[in-house]
Amino acid sequence: MSRNSLKWLPAIVVPAVVVAAVIAVPFQAGAAVDLPDKTPEQVLLLVNDSTVSTFSGTVSQSSDLGLPTLDLSAGMTTSMQKSVTESMPEGASDVVSGTSATGALSTALELLSGSHEFRVYVGGENKSRVQIKDRMAERDVVHNGNDVWLYDSKSNAATHVSVPTDLAGTAESKFAELKSLVPTDLSTPAQVADRFLSELDPSTTVSVGTDARVAGRSVYQLVLTPKTADSLVASVSIAVDSETGLPVQVVVMAEGQSAPALQVGFTALDFAAPDADRFDFVPPADAMVTEQALPARPDHASGDHAGAQSPTAAELPRVTGSGWSSIVEVPAVAVPAELGNNPLIDQLTTGVDGGRALTTSLMTVFLATDGRVFAGAVPLAQLQAAAE
Repeated sequence: MSRNSLKWLPAIVVPAVVVAAVIAVPFQAGAAVDLPDKTPEQVLLLVNDSTVSTFSGTVSQSSDLGLPTLDLSAGMTTSMQKSVTESMPEGASDVVSGTSATGALSTALELLSGSHEFRVYVGGENKSRVQIKDRMAERDVVHNGNDVWLYDSKSNAATHVSVPTDLAGTAESKFAELKSLVPTDLSTPAQVADRFLSELDPSTTVSVGTDARVAGRSVYQLVLTPKTADSLVASVSIAVDSETGLPVQVVVMAEGQSAPALQVGFTALDFAAPDADRFDFVPPADAMVTEQALPARPDHASGDHAGAQSPTAAELPRVTGSGWSSIVEVPAVAVPAELGNNPLIDQLTTGVDGGRALTTSLMTVFLATDGRVFAGAVPLAQLQAAAE
């Protein structure tokens, strides 16, 4: 299996990184489930061998990270509020364009602190649609071949990105980069599970829990438990569909917390191919439409740097430790300049020795006074020690 461990956790609240909303759904009540016994290795193989390429479903989102309740505009001066949208056309939405690190952080906090409902449609390679249901509004991300649309009904603003034909081979990676602007690349349990199953190493105990049922599907429960006492994560349970191998629910428990800190799961799931017209998006006639170019990014594999300059070693994040105790250090030169002027940071963090810190049930972020940022699923003291 080609997996990439738990490295997403330290980045969950690093400024300018938008992570997905986490979908909460309890196991469905009903008749007891008694599936043929499987070892952890056999369940992992079931996931790895899954061939599901089309499905649609409904998910609902909530989280219990211990984040403070924020008014995202509280304490902002007029100039501060303007800084959130100054890089966009008038009337456009940061949720759609994601061109501001302030807006990106606001979007992440909103989706990690509230409850939302999603509709997800996947029609095979290069065809997907995620509808984020808000109160009296809807946000859509539609990927159809070389076209990507992002739409926010509240602001009636749409962003269109056209992937050139000569980038067809890298369209998926480019689309993944674009989707980092909005919280949809982790909008299904399978995508979240993939983050946890990547590069499982000796720091994790893997077991199979009690058989259950999720969204009407019988599931195996794959349980990942950190062996280290340094991690804030107590366990991760992944519900794997017994027939298809598709992960249909993820539950993350934090140390010392009885309620799940993060959950992701389907409330309804259909493996039939969605209608093709689900992926044919046409913005309303009165919508404000913005054409956005793909971000320039060096292509090391082809040697074509597209005019972009590769970051130096001093500009790259550094990872220390391993597994659940990993700590990511972002050098000062790589931290977005507007972070220092972001009023949300003052609301989210508290003053500590050597800087400011944000602590949640699963994540700690330390902003050192010299501009460096440290993050990890570890206690604050470990980040402060890493900074020294």
